[in-house]
Amino acid sequence: MVTVPQDKYYAVEKFGKFSHILKPGLATVGCDCMGCCISFRSITSRVEQNNVVVSTKTKDNVFVQVRVAVQQSVMPDQCQSAMYKLQNVHEQIESYVADVVRSSVPMMTLDEAFEKKDDISDAVQKKLTNEMTAYGFSIQKALVTELQPNADVVASMNEINKQRRLRDASQMAADAEKVKVVKAAEAARDAAELQGQGIARQRRAIIDGLRDSITAGSEETLSTEKISELLLITQYFETLRDVAANNKSSTVFLPNGPGAVQDVQAQIRNGMLTGAAGAPDQLRM
Repeated sequence: MVTVPQDKYYAVEKFGKFSHILKPGLATVGCDCMGCCISFRSITSRVEQNNVVVSTKTKDNVFVQVRVAVQQSVMPDQCQSAMYKLQNVHEQIESYVADVVRSSVPMMTLDEAFEKKDDISDAVQKKLTNEMTAYGFSIQKALVTELQPNADVVASMNEINKQRRLRDASQMAADAEKVKVVKAAEAARDAAELQGQGIARQRRAIIDGLRDSITAGSEETLSTEKISELLLITQYFETLRDVAANNKSSTVFLPNGPGAVQDVQAQIRNGMLTGAAGAPDQLRM
């Protein structure tokens, strides 16, 4: 009489020869004489995991360690093959995994190996399923759990990514500064344009007011020259007002006679005529 545990299969041997498989529970195997006639071998029915580490190199000559986790279990109807055909199941699985990994990874670059871990896993599982079925084992899953390059290669990759991110950050900061400068220039342009329009309207209103006040009640019209004189007079008095309002200004001597405006007007006109006459000579030189 023998009791087989729930997670075991027993092989019954009579005089050293395989007889049959006992499943979990209580079983009767026959008469024995002090353990000489009948003996037993057992194998687990649980899913076992083999952790295989394979060292290989990639297509771009980077050495990596590939860690593969293989989960296998005994096929219930193939217990005899699982017990008697293989001497060391774990070593056999390691050999098949190493063969697949060393034929697949050298065809990929390091980046491709990281991206195609599932392809490597599928290739390992397919190979083991085809080969281990004959030995009574079912492959549940083969997982590539880690790709570990050399420490110097990892440091170099991290440095490359760091420099790339720093470059992108610098580019983005430069673009942001460019936008700020452009927007500030556009704002200054718009402000200057609006200020010029405001000053022009102010001058126009002043000139219209002076002209209306001078020609009121008469049919007299002012010429362009007279209007320019009115504008110069207005600017002259505004300058005097600004100088007087600025408490940080130094002493300024300005003519204050009634003919001062005409003198200023004549000087401006003569200066413009002199500059226009001298410009062609300078170009010829």
